[in-house]
Amino acid sequence: MLVKRIFVEHQVATHPQTGRILRALDKAPVVYIDKVEDVFERARKPYLQKRGDLNLFIGRKEGQLVKPAPDAYGLSGDPHYYFIHAYNCIYECEYCYLQGYFKSPDLVLYVNHDEIAAEIRETVRRHADRPSVWFHAGEFSDTLALSHITDEWGTYWELFATLPNARLELRTKSVNLKAIIDRPPLENIIVTFSLSPAAQAKRYDRKTPSLEARLRAIAKLADRGFRLGIHFDPIIYEDGFEAQYRALVQEVLQAVPDVQIEYISLGVVRFTRDVYQEFVRNYPGSGLLAGEFVKSFDNKIRYNRPQRLYMLNTVQQLCRDAGIGAEKIYLCMENETV
Repeated sequence: MLVKRIFVEHQVATHPQTGRILRALDKAPVVYIDKVEDVFERARKPYLQKRGDLNLFIGRKEGQLVKPAPDAYGLSGDPHYYFIHAYNCIYECEYCYLQGYFKSPDLVLYVNHDEIAAEIRETVRRHADRPSVWFHAGEFSDTLALSHITDEWGTYWELFATLPNARLELRTKSVNLKAIIDRPPLENIIVTFSLSPAAQAKRYDRKTPSLEARLRAIAKLADRGFRLGIHFDPIIYEDGFEAQYRALVQEVLQAVPDVQIEYISLGVVRFTRDVYQEFVRNYPGSGLLAGEFVKSFDNKIRYNRPQRLYMLNTVQQLCRDAGIGAEKIYLCMENETV
């Protein structure tokens, strides 16, 4: 990863994690600032500028550290929350919602994980009567891509080992397992991988590990006894759609036994209006633009409802035919009528 400059908040300048990051990226000049917000997003920076002009910010996350997750974010019936460990991503997926969410593609890493952990513990206490309460990481940045530098997940391993009714999901497309592979697998920590058919991953998931590499990472974690999840998201329609997903389901089950799969989520490609406009501007030749998109029930831009139903039902049935129980499959970010 090539970082042009590193901006560090004064208040975290002596934090141990800040020191680790700076030692790992010791070629980049360091500028000390009062607040990340004083510099990050102050001027609009084109998304694709991340390819050659990437800055890194290190700071303290303030405000509400643990937030309720959107509806249809995880398995139904349990409370779901998410927390933010970072903003933006080193990968460049054409459909990524980050390109329209922030005004800059620069990376932001937060180091006050002790405070986040305390808020997670308090949230669990409020749900003491519930059998499970979920916490999701990876909403605004890949959880593992830079974890060999940031090394924050040890804090959460120690935390969740003491919270049997809490569950942690680490969402990733990375094969960087250095920070977790030697940790003891915990029943309540689930590492989840976003997967697409090989040809689609190569075409749309720029700078990410190949499908084959992700499957190898899944197999490695499965061999160590980790609990795993799969996100078939975003599902993209193209010729050969059903055959591609039939092959993908089989490849997943060759990498990980069904009993170690905690859940599989299905989500069709979708955009907010701002993200769609940025996507068209950034990737005018994308094959995704061949799809017929409409404004949907939540004002997001999706395939029309009959096409979404066909796609979701097809992939769901492929999973069922392969022996995956219906109770493990859920639809992500869709309403009850799709």
